[in-house]
Amino acid sequence: MNLTERRQRFRAQIESDHCIHPGSVFDPISARIAEDLGFEVGMLGGSVASMTVLGAPDLMVLTLSEFAEQAYRICRAGNLALLVDADHGYGNALNVKRTVEELETSGVAALTIEDTDLPQPHGTVGDTRLLSIEEGVGKMKAAMEGRQDSDLVIAARTSAFNVTDNDDALARAKAYEVAGVDALFFAGISTKEQVELLNANVSIPVFVAPESQEIVDLSYLASKGVRICLQSHQPFAAAVQAVYATLKQLRNGVPVSEIQNVAPKNLMKQVTRDADYLHQMKDYL
Repeated sequence: MNLTERRQRFRAQIESDHCIHPGSVFDPISARIAEDLGFEVGMLGGSVASMTVLGAPDLMVLTLSEFAEQAYRICRAGNLALLVDADHGYGNALNVKRTVEELETSGVAALTIEDTDLPQPHGTVGDTRLLSIEEGVGKMKAAMEGRQDSDLVIAARTSAFNVTDNDDALARAKAYEVAGVDALFFAGISTKEQVELLNANVSIPVFVAPESQEIVDLSYLASKGVRICLQSHQPFAAAVQAVYATLKQLRNGVPVSEIQNVAPKNLMKQVTRDADYLHQMKDYL
């Protein structure tokens, strides 16, 4: 894997004046599809990783090693620059440092560390809480310390716009920028007022996971310093629906020849890189 080249590509993207949608991926095949379709960046969400690896909801039952292994499988399958959601870093600030070390080794181009109080503390079911800004800063500093490759992008992530208020979100943005992170990731951002607030007060690249479609205009976002705008993790949900529908038809006795929406052989060969393996077989066997 040429990790330097893909990390430099990711950095070039966030240092440009363009905003893009990353392709939500979850395994080697989906990453290859995203790459073949021209996505500049792939995104592995923590929730998607939990569902893919464990078949479990996003409740922080996935471990760091399981997440890093899935990221590695995706990275080794192609040359897509991969952004990953490393959640809360799997523990305190010391765990965050370890998380960065493991994910850097797995080949990711960028990762986010969030300031949500995770895993869910006792007695807080249904309530999202954030760490203090001071503890959040400690995590971001530890993340930067854990990085060995300066091309790896580390972004501080917060849901403060959705959980607390605009003033708190801005305070966190400023504190994490001072801590030295490369970018800021805002989940749950919903208004142009919030985008404008960030544009006026922070000077590093911004990533967003919008709560509302009101702000989803790539040209507008680009003009306000936003470089990555998540869409959704629908590719995984679509894959689940396709598998469910196909297995249900087979279980109900529908002949194989009548199953709809099956990838044709040429597409299967493309995403499995069949031609490369045939070439290697001829050369080495």
